[in-house]
Amino acid sequence: MAKRLHHHFEPEKGWINDPNGLVFFCGEYHAFFQHNPYEPKWGPMHWGHAVSRDLIHWNELPIALSPDQPYENSGGCFSGGALVKDNVLYVFYTAVSEELGQTQCLAMSRDGVHFEKYPGNPIIKSYPSDGSEDFRDPHVFEYGGAYFMVIGSGKNGVGKILLYRSEDLTNWDYRGVLFEGAKYGGVLECPDFFALDGKFVLMFSQMGRKTHSTAFITGQFDGERFLPEAEFYPEAGPHFYAPQTFHDETGRRILIAWLYSWDKTPDETVPYAGALTIPREVFFCPGNGALCTYPVKEAWPLFAKSDEHVEISENCVKIKTKKDEPPLRFSGHVKQVDILADTKTIEVFINGGESSFSYWF
Repeated sequence: MAKRLHHHFEPEKGWINDPNGLVFFCGEYHAFFQHNPYEPKWGPMHWGHAVSRDLIHWNELPIALSPDQPYENSGGCFSGGALVKDNVLYVFYTAVSEELGQTQCLAMSRDGVHFEKYPGNPIIKSYPSDGSEDFRDPHVFEYGGAYFMVIGSGKNGVGKILLYRSEDLTNWDYRGVLFEGAKYGGVLECPDFFALDGKFVLMFSQMGRKTHSTAFITGQFDGERFLPEAEFYPEAGPHFYAPQTFHDETGRRILIAWLYSWDKTPDETVPYAGALTIPREVFFCPGNGALCTYPVKEAWPLFAKSDEHVEISENCVKIKTKKDEPPLRFSGHVKQVDILADTKTIEVFINGGESSFSYWF
């Protein structure tokens, strides 16, 4: 029987994929996640819930959201984000129903554990003409005295991020396409949009890509338009998808992603499948301005400088994978390598987070 991971969150039972609603609230870190509690494969989506005080050790709590409403009767409660206002935790998620398809909904909590769904759900009942029935994964943030929501979508083979604006978190006005591009795929998933050191970072996941599936686009945002300036792919994967970020109480921008993949076959000897990556800080490298992701300092004691699966030379890092898969490879000047190995996973960080690999054996 496969051993449980020591340093990563995985559920006691069932399936986990995208992290949702990452937030620091009521003195704890909260990680919600896409969850099928009944069996270790994708199924009716709930929001699972875990909390931590140190970002390393997690305690699984009762399910936060279950698909118990008519607007959630086909697929359940899909991914979304969180925002704290007036000591209330607001979580935004995509509901999927037979009648309405994918719509955007809201639930609220005063203690971070017990949630009440907004009586006026769905708060966004249909997609705009710029989008399509693929209309999901709302992320909400505050800027310039108003609230904004980004939603992943696509149309006619062009992936899109759609922008909405609100004054009160319940009534939302469509503001147009924030970002789009056919080269990223037909649908962009799990968008996140946040300010970082004087710039805005748009992060999203690209369906069907085995490596470098998460794009980080940096640029300027004025409340209406996003002007892209640079593009980064610091994480190669292949077992890394749907990351989400949040600000913690110290001001760090922390990222957690799904550590697994859609094409993996779950281990039949255990009743659970999937995990969350080690939490990372997102920052711009002081030397060259590259966007980096590197484990939070709480995880540094877990680092190793060598591992049987990793070969390091001056200009290459090679990670040995399963026999039927090609090795993962970084080519370039190697100044620093930090390895975080667990019972069945490995995360390798190169040059302080300029490049990284996440792999599930």
